[in-house]
Amino acid sequence: MSPGSPRADIPTLATLLARIRSAPAHLGHTRLILVDGPAGSGKTTLAAALAAALHHPPLIHMDDLYLGWSGLDAGIDRLRDEVLRPLADHRPAAYRRYDWFSGELAETVQVPAADHLIVEGCGSAARRTAGSASTVLWVETDDAERLARGLARDGDDARPHWLRWMTAERAHYTAERTRERADLRLDGHGHLLP
Repeated sequence: MSPGSPRADIPTLATLLARIRSAPAHLGHTRLILVDGPAGSGKTTLAAALAAALHHPPLIHMDDLYLGWSGLDAGIDRLRDEVLRPLADHRPAAYRRYDWFSGELAETVQVPAADHLIVEGCGSAARRTAGSASTVLWVETDDAERLARGLARDGDDARPHWLRWMTAERAHYTAERTRERADLRLDGHGHLLP
């Protein structure tokens, strides 16, 4: 799946929706859907298509929780502490969005209780967050395509950051075994993988 607007033509969308709708809620009354996988693999596009099909529940992008290019672990902790724990305790949840241009936290984003909550991004399905999930989806694409997508979005000046990020996420996924723990795995074009 290439970056861009939500697509209804994801080949497996009906299968994914059936899985999501049949899974029990583990975050209070909310079915948490975590869309994880390496940067540039198509997670954002998939999450947007799911959100459109589920009548636009709250959608959180991990990019808004990371504290910059070295913030993978901090972003996971922020998701757990600022969003998932309050919702599990039936309290309002909110986080401050990280502004990549200023390098600072920006406005506060409220996360209302809803039937579904979608979180997409690298590390979203870490072991410390996945216990609250009803469905964990993994999306993958080869490294060359991911890097090309990222540089098309962020510019070639971001190449060193992307290469460091790819190394960090590879170590994260090796330790977390996220792919193996996912309920469903997809390629970057929306097809199910074994």
